[in-house]
Amino acid sequence: MTDKTGDPRAQRRRLGEWLPRNEAHLARYRTELAVKARERAAHVPRTSAVEELATLIHGDPVLRMDMTRAIAQARDAGYMLGYASIDELMVVFDYLMTYSPPFSKTSLIHCPLNAMLDWPMCMPSGYALFRDPVLNAQLKRVLNCWCGFLSGPHSREHLNTSPPNGWFSAEADKKIGLLQFLCDPHEPYWGFASWNDFFTRQFRPGVRPVDEPDNPKVIVSPCEAAPYNIQHDVKLHDTFWIKSQPYSLQDMFTSGQSDITRRFAGGSVYQAFLSAFNYHRWHAPVSGLILKAYAVDGSYYSDADSEGEDPGGLNDSQGYITAVAARAVIVIECDDPAIGRVGCVFVGMADVSSCVIEALPGQHVSKGDELGFFQYGGSSCCVVFEPGAVSCFIPQPPFDDNALPVKVNTRIAIAR
Repeated sequence: MTDKTGDPRAQRRRLGEWLPRNEAHLARYRTELAVKARERAAHVPRTSAVEELATLIHGDPVLRMDMTRAIAQARDAGYMLGYASIDELMVVFDYLMTYSPPFSKTSLIHCPLNAMLDWPMCMPSGYALFRDPVLNAQLKRVLNCWCGFLSGPHSREHLNTSPPNGWFSAEADKKIGLLQFLCDPHEPYWGFASWNDFFTRQFRPGVRPVDEPDNPKVIVSPCEAAPYNIQHDVKLHDTFWIKSQPYSLQDMFTSGQSDITRRFAGGSVYQAFLSAFNYHRWHAPVSGLILKAYAVDGSYYSDADSEGEDPGGLNDSQGYITAVAARAVIVIECDDPAIGRVGCVFVGMADVSSCVIEALPGQHVSKGDELGFFQYGGSSCCVVFEPGAVSCFIPQPPFDDNALPVKVNTRIAIAR
């Protein structure tokens, strides 16, 4: 199989640099990874979570059919996957359970499972497949297995200064600015206990001061994230799966939270996406009382089929994923009654299965206080406002894919 050179999909839209834009890089990565996976599988027993995933797919005729067809459709379209069957894909998945993403100056692959599924997930048979709740429940167990490895000391393979793969190398430091963060170059692995410890690194005190902390009218960014969309007059129920992907509040917050959701009907949503190289913790955009804080299980590799044979992975599906992906929801009753309630929806995209909530109901938070964090992978966040709460947003469309992220704790909106 050869890539479709000359096809516009050879250069794909990749927000946040979680995966490379160049399809040839990904094709080579998948092929090389599959070779390493087969070599390892010859003498290492399979991880139980991956074995259970394989058993589920093979034991369910619909899942088996859709997965087989999605792989075949991608290969028939000319894309190099590195595998030709479910069993070969499971071999690669198992290899990735002990894989730590290396740094790369030109072709960073921060979401390796997403890289392997990139084309099957947007084939005709892939859309229904990756929305299946039973499959997603097992994918969550697989991702949690990988998270366990990434949270342990054996995941620190690339936490060093050695180019080209070291995350503390000079090239990586140009992207990250490591000395902004709590770390010690004189300590082994610069003081990080694991890959996840490095991924969720914290800023040094004072690096991201809160914009006008005593002015409740200044609403700040909860994440270090680039603006993606602003939408007004959002509906309680909407057709989030169509091309325009309008926000559907009841689906974002879930049907069991209708008492909260109704307050936001007719209001505004600000959405932004996080970069692979930046900060992955969440902070309070306003001061107030935490009313709700809960995690929502959902999908991990589901694209909006309204986008067609997706030229940008999950990037062009960011409105859609607010209703279907795994996410954490935090609702704050603002100290300023004119603002009312503010909803924060932190969406785990692709290889993210762990949205860790730290602020719990009943707790009062000040603007800029930490609320939680993402562990590994790509991510998006929304801030949801009641009707009339916002006088103006500071970032204004059209938004540039290559724009620098808005710094956490800096203003994104002014309240009325």
